[in-house]
Amino acid sequence: MPDIIHHILKTYFGYDSFRPQQEEIIRNVLAGNDTVVLMPTGGGKSLCFQIPAMALEGITLVVSPLIALMKDQVDAMIANGIPAVFINSSLSAREIFEIQEELQRGKIKLLYIAPERLALLDFQVFLKSLPISLIAVDEAHCISEWGHEFRPDYRNLQRCKQVLFPHVPIIALTATATLKVKEDIITQLHLQTPKVFLASFDRPNLFIRVKPKQQAFKEILLLLKKYTDEAVIIYCLSRKETETLAVALNKEGHKATAYHAGMSSDERKKAQDRFKKDQVSIIVATIAFGMGIDKPDVRLVIHYSLPKSIEGYYQEIGRAGRDGLASECVLFYTYGDTRTLEYFIGAMEDADEQRRARVKLQEIVDYCEAQGCRRNILLRYFGEVGEMQNCASCDTCTTTKETFDGTVIAQKILSAVIKTGQKFGAQHVISVLRGSKNQGVLSRGHDSLSVYGIVKDYDDSALRLFIKELASKGYLLKDEIDHNIFIFKVSAKGMDALKQRASIELTKPPVAMAKGKSSSSGKGSSTHSDNELFQELRALRRKIAEQRNVPPFVIFSDKSLLEMTEYLPQEREQFSKIFGVGAQKLEDFGHKFMEVIRQYAGKKL
Repeated sequence: MPDIIHHILKTYFGYDSFRPQQEEIIRNVLAGNDTVVLMPTGGGKSLCFQIPAMALEGITLVVSPLIALMKDQVDAMIANGIPAVFINSSLSAREIFEIQEELQRGKIKLLYIAPERLALLDFQVFLKSLPISLIAVDEAHCISEWGHEFRPDYRNLQRCKQVLFPHVPIIALTATATLKVKEDIITQLHLQTPKVFLASFDRPNLFIRVKPKQQAFKEILLLLKKYTDEAVIIYCLSRKETETLAVALNKEGHKATAYHAGMSSDERKKAQDRFKKDQVSIIVATIAFGMGIDKPDVRLVIHYSLPKSIEGYYQEIGRAGRDGLASECVLFYTYGDTRTLEYFIGAMEDADEQRRARVKLQEIVDYCEAQGCRRNILLRYFGEVGEMQNCASCDTCTTTKETFDGTVIAQKILSAVIKTGQKFGAQHVISVLRGSKNQGVLSRGHDSLSVYGIVKDYDDSALRLFIKELASKGYLLKDEIDHNIFIFKVSAKGMDALKQRASIELTKPPVAMAKGKSSSSGKGSSTHSDNELFQELRALRRKIAEQRNVPPFVIFSDKSLLEMTEYLPQEREQFSKIFGVGAQKLEDFGHKFMEVIRQYAGKKL
């Protein structure tokens, strides 16, 4: 006989087993302990408080930063037969009053609120009247100034443990916390000897690649051919870019919409709803604005511009393949994007905030320019040992690295480092070699050096890769003169190589390899558009979702539909074994989907 949490897992969520660490986390919460969960997007964080909510007496209070995300999660709970509500600014006073009455009558198990609401004294009084049994703080990194999406309103949560509910356990959950942020979460929430669960941040179903930002729009069109009618997110740096790119994609016959902070709240809501409900397949959004979507079937995430940090980047690519199916993440990189981000950093008033932002920017630049396994880099960043020999799911591990005789370009770089005085970073050396007329070069008279403007056949990105490789091979020494600010000097090995004109082999840079050709072509294997039954089930899912005014993934995930196409369940007992089919969904939707499956199977006989 299954125990209560396994019974809830199957009856309400339709799952036969837990994902790694979920069961241990849930049992720790049910034991009344404070808990911190660091788990990547798609790892199943929500179940870690939703199942305890059903097992405990009373109400679970869920603090979530985004209204749209609340609605998605509440819609999903209701579809699973779980009584859940949200209270936020999208509701009228009358609607809030009615929800509060339901809560006081004991009809609700989960209450979702935004952190701003906790600042309201009358709402605090109302909460005190409820039997709160658990507090779940979602996106908990928002409480830390070291987090990539710090929100001052999250500091309202400090009162939960100190004043409002000192004896109620708290579970804090985040997908992108570094070890420093983790400690800050514990401090700010006043958690009492919490047990910390650090799940693996590895997402093997995501193929990760960085491509040079050359003819990027053409490259995007090639990528989209692989994902016809699949959900795609494209991140841009500016509002203008999102609008320009969305218009251009629509002209090419794609269904795309822009999404950024400059739009009215109604416009943003409309854009997001159209994307969630599969009315448009592509949403083009600014990196700076959090979308807060709960859509599990995003197949492609593109960064058209450089992200501000590895944390932000990892959370954004985490929106791909949340259902565990194969998905792709592509970042178009040019060092030039750092200038725009540096401008934003320079506008920050707090010196410490500026310093933190520059450190984060350099980390994402290093990631983009790395020659090693990208998955290892990401895992190590989040405090996890990442030493895979070949992950088989990133560009650097699946691309044969070409080398060439780099003696000439190496000598030019080494000479430029010496002639500029061996007291500058990579960018200044590159500016001199490329003949830049920027003030830093001209004011120092470096435009009169013999090495000024002698490199014409490589761009800035390629030269940065060469400099890093020369440093890794010992020809250059990297000297840190201030926190995360480096200069380069020529080593004894480099001096000998210059004098003896020694042969130096270098890795051919992606920029040079990318000229005139593309690695993206043809139909991707991750798309299911050639599966007739899958498309019929998808159409039924969309029809039901429109009738209920919810996103299609609330009805069933792509993973559920794919299992239906594989096993062809035509009886209730068979259908109940499909992934994601709980008792409520079996009752509400089972007969409709089985009818489509029976008709399809009949045609194939």
